[in-house]
Amino acid sequence: MSSSRLPSLYVVTDRTQVADANLLPVLEHLIPLGGIMLQLREKDLPTRILLEWARTIVSWCRRYQVPFLINDRVDIAMATDAHGVHLRESSLPVKKVRQCVGEHRLIGVSVHSIEEAIQQEKEGADFVVLGPIYDTPSKRAYGPSLGISVLEEATLQCHIPIYAIGGIDLSRVEALKKAGAYGVAVISSIFQSDSPGEAVKNYTTQLGVPI
Repeated sequence: MSSSRLPSLYVVTDRTQVADANLLPVLEHLIPLGGIMLQLREKDLPTRILLEWARTIVSWCRRYQVPFLINDRVDIAMATDAHGVHLRESSLPVKKVRQCVGEHRLIGVSVHSIEEAIQQEKEGADFVVLGPIYDTPSKRAYGPSLGISVLEEATLQCHIPIYAIGGIDLSRVEALKKAGAYGVAVISSIFQSDSPGEAVKNYTTQLGVPI
C-alpha cells in the first residue's frame, strides 16, 4: 500500500483502557467502520496470545481493507501477513526491517523530534508518528510536549506522512491539520470512550473522511 493513500486516523490499541481488557470485541465492531489504520500495541502479551490475536485481527482488517500494523514484532507481522510493522526508537533499524518485510509492507516509526523524523524518512520509513504534541500522562516519559510549531516545521521538512500523537482530542484536529499533519494517532480518546465506534466516526468526519 502506498503511504500517500493511508487513512488519516491511526488507532493504536491499549487493552488496559477497555472494560475487562476485552479488546477483540471492540475491534470487531470498529474495523468494519473503515476509515482507519490500526496498530496492535499490546507489548506485554505473551507471544502465543499476541500471535493468536493478530491472526484474528488481520482477517477482519483484510476483509474491510483496513491497514493493520504490529507494534515492534517483525516476526508476528510476517507470521500473520499483516500490512506492516510499527517501530519504536529502540527497535531494529528501518533498513534492517525493510530487508525482512519487503517493499510492499508498511513501516511506521515513532519519533520525538524533527531531526528523528527526517532521519527515519531517510532510512526508508513510510510514515512517522510525532509526539507528544500536547501534554498527556501516557507520553510524559518521552519528554515535554513538543507543541504545534514543531509539528509544523517537521511537516515542512519531511515528505512522508506525519501523524500527530499525544493529548489529541476532537477539538484539536483542525489545528493539527492546519499545521500540516497528515493525520492523528489516538489511543485513549477511542478506547476510553463510552462508544468507541462513535468516537471513530467523529474523528474521521473531523479529519475530512466521513464514513
